[in-house]
Amino acid sequence: MLALIIFIVLILLIDIYSFKGLRTIWNKPPNAGLALFIKIVYWLVPLALISSVAIMLFLWPSGPDPRIFNGHFYIIAFTMLFYLPKLVFIFFHLIEDIIFLTERAIKIVFRLFKREGIAAGKKSVRRSFLSRAGIVIALIPFLAVIYGVAIGRFDFQVINKKIEFTTLPASFNGFRIVHISDLHIGSFYGHKDRVRHAVKIINEQKPDMIVFTGDLVNNFTAEIDDFIDILAEMNAPYGMYSILGNHDYGDYYQWESEAEKEQNMVDMIAVQKQIGFRLLMNEWDSVVIKGERIAVIGVENWGEPPFPQYGDLEEASKGTGKFPFRILLTHDPSHWDAEVLVENGIDLSLAGHTHGMQFGIENRFIRWSPSKLQYPRWAGLFEENGQFLYVNRGLGYVAFPGRIGMPPEITVIELRAVH
Repeated sequence: MLALIIFIVLILLIDIYSFKGLRTIWNKPPNAGLALFIKIVYWLVPLALISSVAIMLFLWPSGPDPRIFNGHFYIIAFTMLFYLPKLVFIFFHLIEDIIFLTERAIKIVFRLFKREGIAAGKKSVRRSFLSRAGIVIALIPFLAVIYGVAIGRFDFQVINKKIEFTTLPASFNGFRIVHISDLHIGSFYGHKDRVRHAVKIINEQKPDMIVFTGDLVNNFTAEIDDFIDILAEMNAPYGMYSILGNHDYGDYYQWESEAEKEQNMVDMIAVQKQIGFRLLMNEWDSVVIKGERIAVIGVENWGEPPFPQYGDLEEASKGTGKFPFRILLTHDPSHWDAEVLVENGIDLSLAGHTHGMQFGIENRFIRWSPSKLQYPRWAGLFEENGQFLYVNRGLGYVAFPGRIGMPPEITVIELRAVH
């Protein structure tokens, strides 16, 4: 209740000040009817938002139902759609207010000292240029959020990478790995066709092997019930491997009992098998071509606090020293710097987790995302001392149901042998 009250107060403060700014720009509407209509539409937005939050908190049914969290996500999208632009507008209007009040204060001081050239009865003239500019610039986040929700989150992109290794057995030259991550399948509730399309794109890449680096769900295994058959259509001749991400353990849901949470994990392991994944939980498997072998190692989630550290690289890689080439699946890219680089011999590490914050700018001249503030290796390919890390931007989405400048990614990594 306290959180709801604080939320309502913040929303109303933003709306009141924003509305005050709009009135300074459009203080003489053409007629009273239009003015009343605009007021009603304007105040319907905060009313709808506050009502939706209250309904989600107090009236929405509880239980492991993906609709609950999708409701949360769309409230976040609604908030971003209307209140990011308002914050932009407020920033410009606040500067304008500060300038206006400063000018008035200076004039008052001049009058007190009876300086010449200041007419005693002359009022300060308010200029609304900044507020008008604020409205125009506020359209950018408004349109960006619409694009991110309507198009960006489903704009699956294929990224191709060829990586050369001196340690790769000749039989694996040209070996194609499709790397996907962070599906967050519960977020696709009501969009089975989109998941089916993603699977179609994955199979079209003709992968030799498919790897999934964690976060199959948002909060609980039941999210995937309607998608198992679709995901099971993925196929690769040399197998499909997966690991668990921080969302897959059910740690973010308030279970009725510990036994219920444990059952959720049992179900998670079972559905991975149903899809066709070989789930690696601090263990490894080998891939053989023409008598030559490479190792695929998978660790459970290992992240910097507050994310859990279930991963045990030492345990997972026991017995793999005999392999000339080793691939590591680890959900969180921070694990690479913390432990993997110390362990010489892991040729290629594949990770996800960051989503590129589902927002960023990537082109020939700039490559930036807020994710960079927490994860120096937030997306793409990295190399140090002959060891490589690739961080996938994620296939799904969580919290904000959209992607802006950071499209969902299907990575095709082609291994090249250089001898």
